[in-house]
Amino acid sequence: MAKQRHKITPASYLILEKDNKILLLRRFNTGYEDRKYSMIAGHVDKRETFTECIIREAEEEAGVILKSENLKVVHVMNRNSSQGIENEENERVDIFFMAENWNGEIENKETNKCDDLSWFSLDNIPNNTIDYVRFAIENYKNKVFYSEFGYTNE
Repeated sequence: MAKQRHKITPASYLILEKDNKILLLRRFNTGYEDRKYSMIAGHVDKRETFTECIIREAEEEAGVILKSENLKVVHVMNRNSSQGIENEENERVDIFFMAENWNGEIENKETNKCDDLSWFSLDNIPNNTIDYVRFAIENYKNKVFYSEFGYTNE
């Protein structure tokens, strides 16, 4: 019998920065971390690259038009989001891109999932920002390329 391989969920995130501010969205009516701020983001679909994913999500969520040549990976996170959930494996690899240039009018295009899309000072992000997103922003500010989140050394 073949050994079943470990599975990790891939996701892409977008850091849009302008005038020392970062674009964040507040989740709404999703069933996951509602009323908390996050970034434009999404799960990578089957046969889709991380880059293709964030280009798709940026347009779907906020009307942001990206080109792959204007994207730069600025942080990679290996994340365990199953802490405290018995017998559930929910490990993830999150790739955080920064867009050096983009087009389009920024607007909330998913009002059924997001009730605020706003710019916040990088030095004063909202208290109700998702913990691992806050951690990623701090790593981005400090130019830390790789991190691990949600693992305990027991």
